[in-house]
Amino acid sequence: MIIILEPTTSEKIREMAEPFFGLRIKLAVDVARGILAGGGELHFDCEQLLLDDGSQQENIWGADWYPQTKEVGFESIINIRPRQQNMTMEVRDLQLKARIEKIVRYLLEVM
Repeated sequence: MIIILEPTTSEKIREMAEPFFGLRIKLAVDVARGILAGGGELHFDCEQLLLDDGSQQENIWGADWYPQTKEVGFESIINIRPRQQNMTMEVRDLQLKARIEKIVRYLLEVM
């Protein structure tokens, strides 16, 4: 698992996608800091890495990056947050979803 602070390389993308045979990267995205952690087997592992780096839990959301199709997924157990009005695994707030996608694409969408 690694923390991505700036647009990354194809090599790092391949490395982070290894646990899922190159098909998916589990992510935790800090929407306040504009960074993400990826490459773990669970979103929770990525979330813990960001927490250890100083992120605040209410700013971290689970997502997935599908390198082959360049799609973002928004479902994770760590997204179930009744105190933040998110009652399901999927991020429901459209503005939050857009912010997560913008960060993921900026950092992982290698041209």
